[in-house]
Amino acid sequence: MNELSLATETLLKQLNDKLKDLSGTALPRSVNSTRWFHGRGQMEPALAFLCLDFYDPVLQLSLFNEPEDGEIWLENFVAALVLLIEKLPNNAGLKAINVQHRYLAGAPSKVMWGELPEHLYAQRNEQRFTLQLGHRQNTGFFLDMEPGRQWLEMNAAGCQVLNLFAYTCAFSVVALKAGAKQVVNVDMSSGALSQGRDNHRLNNLAKEQSVFMCENILKSWSRIRRRGPYNLAILDPPSFQKGSFVASKDYVRIVRRLPELMPEGGKVLACLNAPELDEAFLQALFVEELPHCRFVERLRPSEDFPDVDPARQLKLLVFELEA
Repeated sequence: MNELSLATETLLKQLNDKLKDLSGTALPRSVNSTRWFHGRGQMEPALAFLCLDFYDPVLQLSLFNEPEDGEIWLENFVAALVLLIEKLPNNAGLKAINVQHRYLAGAPSKVMWGELPEHLYAQRNEQRFTLQLGHRQNTGFFLDMEPGRQWLEMNAAGCQVLNLFAYTCAFSVVALKAGAKQVVNVDMSSGALSQGRDNHRLNNLAKEQSVFMCENILKSWSRIRRRGPYNLAILDPPSFQKGSFVASKDYVRIVRRLPELMPEGGKVLACLNAPELDEAFLQALFVEELPHCRFVERLRPSEDFPDVDPARQLKLLVFELEA
């Protein structure tokens, strides 16, 4: 038995335990969405090409490279997983296994068992977020950002919050539920912001508490500033988005604007999901551009996203700006 086969067998045993636990949760249920296996962290090198996420009642299998045995491995793995599911009462409440080939152009998806529900959501405690499985590369909700959402829950009350690179505005929902005064969401994707509005409606949030600005952030500082002043800012840019943002050269352009956006000071959650750029890169930007800014902490990465090299994990750094 080769390394891939051994690793696959071990993974199936782990998934069997998770499925048994899931089957013990009474229907109808509201179970938080989580990552069930994080191959990208290289903890199991033979399976570094895959991740498995649970969005009740769907399992989302994402392939980042073609498996060693190609379609044969995939078909055998899904068949073995289906056997585990179908042995459990009511299929453990699951409805589908969706497979996405992230290494192919357009990141195509295919349902390999069951049928996707018409409406699918990421669940986070009492909050829900719309998902787009099979329609685009990203689902619309980043599971690894949970430590940032938890930090925001503890710090957003009473704040005027700036959510830069807001995407589908999950941070905004969390902040408003935690008592933020208002959140200004800025992103250049009208489609992402439209999904963000859906997320606000889904969570019964008052319209006047959220602002949605479809802007190229690096060219719209005056319009963003007019919505302030802010006392809490979230910076969550893409690591590389051709033609609009490259973290290695453009992140500094955000950091140096913070004093004019937050003239009275405040807290900053600076996010960086670029494995090739470490924590020191981000710290150096703040030291150089904002020498009177205080570094507070790096949030502990989610336990669902283990990595053999912590420097490659999602960086979530908290800073405090002086007035």
